Amino acid sequence: MLRGKDIKPASGKLGVLIVGLGAVSTTFIAGVEAIKKGIAEPIGSLTQMATIRLGKRTENRTPLINDFVPLSQLKDLEFFTWDIFEDNAYQAALKCGVLDKILIDNLKDELSAIKPHKAVFSNKYVKKLNGTYIKKADSKMEYAEQLMEDITAFKKEKNLERLVMIWLASTEVYIENTEVHSDLAKFEQGLKDNHESISPSMIYAYAALKSDIPFINGAPNLTVDMGAMRELAGKNHLPICGKDLKTGQTLMKTILAPGFKARMLGLNGWFSTNILGNRDGEVLDDPESFKTKEVSKLSVIDQILQPEKYPALYKDYYHKVRINYYPPRGDNKESWDNIDIFGWLGYPMQIKINFLCRDSILAAPVALDLVLFVDLAHRANMSGIQEWLSFYFKSPMAAPGLYAENDLFIQQTKLKNTLRYMMEEEIITHLGLDYYEEI
Repeated sequence: MLRGKDIKPASGKLGVLIVGLGAVSTTFIAGVEAIKKGIAEPIGSLTQMATIRLGKRTENRTPLINDFVPLSQLKDLEFFTWDIFEDNAYQAALKCGVLDKILIDNLKDELSAIKPHKAVFSNKYVKKLNGTYIKKADSKMEYAEQLMEDITAFKKEKNLERLVMIWLASTEVYIENTEVHSDLAKFEQGLKDNHESISPSMIYAYAALKSDIPFINGAPNLTVDMGAMRELAGKNHLPICGKDLKTGQTLMKTILAPGFKARMLGLNGWFSTNILGNRDGEVLDDPESFKTKEVSKLSVIDQILQPEKYPALYKDYYHKVRINYYPPRGDNKESWDNIDIFGWLGYPMQIKINFLCRDSILAAPVALDLVLFVDLAHRANMSGIQEWLSFYFKSPMAAPGLYAENDLFIQQTKLKNTLRYMMEEEIITHLGLDYYEEI
């Protein structure tokens, strides 16, 4: 890992390779373009708006993160997309219905210029969608080679210094780690043999890592959470991270559950349900895709509460998650949570949450931060799983043998301390020992 002045500068243009040109992607791209034009603020983005404390509190050093670490600037981002439909970013943004038409029209020239390339897609892995703009090949290895050709052409056309790929497409059917995923040689043979346990998202990840490009998994798919991808990322000294962007209901869980444990309050049950009507909702209406999402969402509370360590508080609590497709709601998801907790002497209490959120509005700044931070990690020669970015994921990846941290506040501390360490600043522990030494 490189530190301080040894980190390679963010010079030149950064290519952002986006898989999927749906609600999250168009909101992300349109937001960046609107901020560049000065007609919007980057609300929700740590890289653009958050500060970081350095040194002792008496020093009063709290620069913006963007001024503290050498991040790529928004003016240097160039977007490239793949999608199963031919609509350009302007047309897709209008259809997604997340942003106001007035705002989209103000960005018409910029968005219209972003036209997707044909995607690698199979209805077998996303059963509720039928793509009409897809690549053709005889093997999955050939699909990967076609993606690498797209990447090479884009890098040359835009004269790019670096690239990052992020998966912002739909949730695939549930796939478990198998022998074909265990190492790189078996995975590459599986690509040649069209192995059924190799999904399109894995083909994109392979193409990125083979092209010396970091990969971010924004969905709960298996994708890079396997031995083969970890091996390839390590071999090429590339950062990888995922999975499933942490936005609405799960964001609330990672805020509330740490509070319950911090105060030693017990939990009897947590019932969660959602309604949404965008493409994501339609895809998750399929039981096999929902299972992929369910596994991601269910794992969060268990890791935070650690029932094996606190059986009197959390043993055998009931946790249920439901997602319901409701077309009239569009991208404006509504989630309900009923939480049954108990306190002193076992007396029961209830908490009810009704969160009317906008999934893509919450996800877009997360996508931006991940792209910029992963590019920074690449320039700092940080390879493999980037656990310090777990702050942004529902089901964060962790090194083999380690549990994934889901407590939002521990995740935030880990993220900021990593930035401090990278820039050769003192790690903040909040012990305040200097105060006690003075008195």
